[in-house]
Amino acid sequence: MYNDVIMAGFGGQGIMVIGNLLAYAAIVEDKNVTFLPSYGVEMRGGTANCSVVIDERDIGSPIVGRPMSLIIMNRPSLIKFEPRMKPGGVVILNKTLISPDVSERDDIDLLALDLNAIAEASAGNVRLANMVALGAYVEKSGVVAVASVSAALKDALNPKYHKMIPANQKAIEAGAAAARG
Repeated sequence: MYNDVIMAGFGGQGIMVIGNLLAYAAIVEDKNVTFLPSYGVEMRGGTANCSVVIDERDIGSPIVGRPMSLIIMNRPSLIKFEPRMKPGGVVILNKTLISPDVSERDDIDLLALDLNAIAEASAGNVRLANMVALGAYVEKSGVVAVASVSAALKDALNPKYHKMIPANQKAIEAGAAAARG
């Protein structure tokens, strides 16, 4: 089952972390995966995006021209990537920073969540909004199991952050629960 996603936001929002985590979760499930990060010229606060391609067959290219799915953490990313998206795709939108009204597509499955509020309520840390977004995306798309994402945390996170694994797991589960409605 082929699936691709572009994750995008400002530098510092943890885009690369969740892209890498999704890639590791695919590996946990013995799937083929590519992870392609892209940074803006600024160190912090600039744009950051990555693409992740997951398939049970060999993957020909890590480049995603017309994504099936998006995880969008800020308005400039929505403006840049939404027009390229395939019809019928899934978009997880951070409505903490972007009004869902900004979306110009009516042929996509848009899930706008207050990611910061969910992260604060579930894990006590708004900086885990990225994990909430990933949990919602995984639940909505079914690309990998939520349990595989949690299992991959120890490999994807720097060991100095392993003490944060329980909080990350809570944020991922809260995102999945929000996607279920």
